Amino acid sequence: MSSLLPPATRALILVNVGVYLLELLAPDPMVGLFALWPLHSRLFEPWQLITYAFLHDPKNIAHIFLNMFALFMFGRGLELYWGSRRFVGYYFVCVIAAALTQLAVESGTSAAEPVLGASGGVFGVLLAFAWYFPNQRLIVLPIPIPMPAWLFVTIYALIELFSGLTRTQQGVAHFAHLGGMLGGALCILYWRTRHRFSS
Repeated sequence: MSSLLPPATRALILVNVGVYLLELLAPDPMVGLFALWPLHSRLFEPWQLITYAFLHDPKNIAHIFLNMFALFMFGRGLELYWGSRRFVGYYFVCVIAAALTQLAVESGTSAAEPVLGASGGVFGVLLAFAWYFPNQRLIVLPIPIPMPAWLFVTIYALIELFSGLTRTQQGVAHFAHLGGMLGGALCILYWRTRHRFSS
């Protein structure tokens, strides 16, 4: 893996896999302490704004596999383009933005389920990839039709918005995904504005 991946992307994948293995051994304590619980829950703790992104559903290996596959596919290009430091900073901005968005959406509800998974950060990575490499062709199975990255990410975001508003796919934190993308967009815009003024 080391020859295929730059260091930060590799480290994120390895940490996620390591934490997943710990979850398999002790799922209840791990979820109780480190998943993102609603603000009104007695289980909520501030560190969960970050730690939730390293947990995945221990009963569904596809959850971690799909997130890590996306990080593998898109994270390495961004890290090579930005450098490791900027990539890691961006990733955690997206993770925290996703958590805050989800908490805000849940604040007016009686939701009691925790949120876990790297999807908020991964969706931010998807947005950045489409931003910087908009014409990169992607093939999304099961539809074997190449499409530019900007179109793929736009369609994906609209599906997430529709699913969140209509509450389809129960158990999926659609607004956390969108929050990760929003946080990523704001981060990129901040960098561009700061660069413009510093120039």
